[in-house]
Amino acid sequence: MGSMEVRQMATAFLFHENRVLMMKKSGSRVYPGVFWTGLGGHLEPNELNHPRQACLREICEESGLGEQDLRDFSLKYILLRLKEDEIRQQFVYFGKTVRTDAVPSEEGELFWVGAEELPTLQTSKIVQLMLEHYLTHPDSNDVMVGTIAPGPERVPQIQWARLIDPMVF
Repeated sequence: MGSMEVRQMATAFLFHENRVLMMKKSGSRVYPGVFWTGLGGHLEPNELNHPRQACLREICEESGLGEQDLRDFSLKYILLRLKEDEIRQQFVYFGKTVRTDAVPSEEGELFWVGAEELPTLQTSKIVQLMLEHYLTHPDSNDVMVGTIAPGPERVPQIQWARLIDPMVF
């Protein structure tokens, strides 16, 4: 492994009652056909130490929802994966919104999807495994770090660790 780049992203999954605001995108090289994701994108250079602000900016750009429309908005996951010569670090926030009148952008179409439908959507493997973890531990206040790696028979899996200051617990 030579020179490694780091790409930082922030993503949000916003709930209204038992539905989640999801973005439907048309296929890419990796995911032909339809592809689903939360709201979010890459951190701008001036946001590298402020993933929450980057996430709020992306939410506004992609849905028209502002910080004032959100409740219980907090960091739940930091996901790490290696993609060729790039380390991808994704800060994932969960929250609730009082509004359902999200306005789509050119990034993709917006849909309110029942939480029980999330496992059936075509998402990236790391997001699929993270959502599985969230739906299994919905009341957790921990921030979890997930590293995706090949498991048995090269099936991707996530190794989870609770993010905690060892001097405080």
